[in-house]
Amino acid sequence: MANDPYQELGVSRSASADEIRKAFRKLAKAHHPDTNPGNKASEERFKRVSAAFDILGDPEKKKKFDAGEIDADGRETFRGHPGGPFGGGFQGGPRGGFSSAEFEGVDFSDILSEMLGRGRGGPRGFDSGPFQSRGSDVRARLEIDLEEAIQGARKRIAFSDGRTIDVTIPKGASDGQTLRLKGQGAPGRAGPGDALIELSIRPHPIFKRDGEALVMDLPVSVPDAVLGGKVEAPTPDGPVTLTVPKGSNTGSRLRLKGKGLVDARGERGDLFARLVVTLPDTPDAELEAFAEAWRKERPYTPRRRP
Repeated sequence: MANDPYQELGVSRSASADEIRKAFRKLAKAHHPDTNPGNKASEERFKRVSAAFDILGDPEKKKKFDAGEIDADGRETFRGHPGGPFGGGFQGGPRGGFSSAEFEGVDFSDILSEMLGRGRGGPRGFDSGPFQSRGSDVRARLEIDLEEAIQGARKRIAFSDGRTIDVTIPKGASDGQTLRLKGQGAPGRAGPGDALIELSIRPHPIFKRDGEALVMDLPVSVPDAVLGGKVEAPTPDGPVTLTVPKGSNTGSRLRLKGKGLVDARGERGDLFARLVVTLPDTPDAELEAFAEAWRKERPYTPRRRP
């Protein structure tokens, strides 16, 4: 049986869903096989952490686990209940018998099948129904680049049970989006569960998100800002050439249509380049002399516009 999922994630039983998610992300990132290649201890810890989040990250499973209806492996405990389908349930009476604890982990579909003569020409009604359960869903987190979120990609992911599969990232994927892979979860008598892949978009060194739009700072030289000119600008689709208008200031924005993120309708947002007038990296004596003469002859004080 797996360890207590709360202890595995290092959270209290009163932890919120957000606290549970944050604890899982931190541990999964620290022990992911890609981060610790060849480290068996980290690989095992990653499996245990993923299994724990499979229970606590699913509100329904968490509720059942807290109520003692399933164990840390997601298996039903089958505790007896007074007035159940067998009268007084499975609780032992004054004459002895078995307590409910002795039945934990037992496959009651097999027991009931034997009682009713399945396999000996008897009834087969217990081949399905509440005693036949679907396999548990498994969860994993997959980090992708901004370009992969925009253009789509094919990624390989490792699950806690050691399996690896290829995942198709759809165009326009968003941060926090969950992909459901049918039949890729844990096996069960009624069929396997699903795999739930939560996408996390890595921060980009240049572009920042603003809804479906992207924004970036674009350095321009003093001559290009004063006189106007052509500059090369990066985009998620590759570099493009922009025209900087004459007399541009820091803070001026240029719009690149259709170079942003994909919205719910499948349409691309825009990319906005914020101009940043930038001096040379090394001092320039001629530029300094020009600026000194300008300051004396044409003084002005920039003021922030209201």
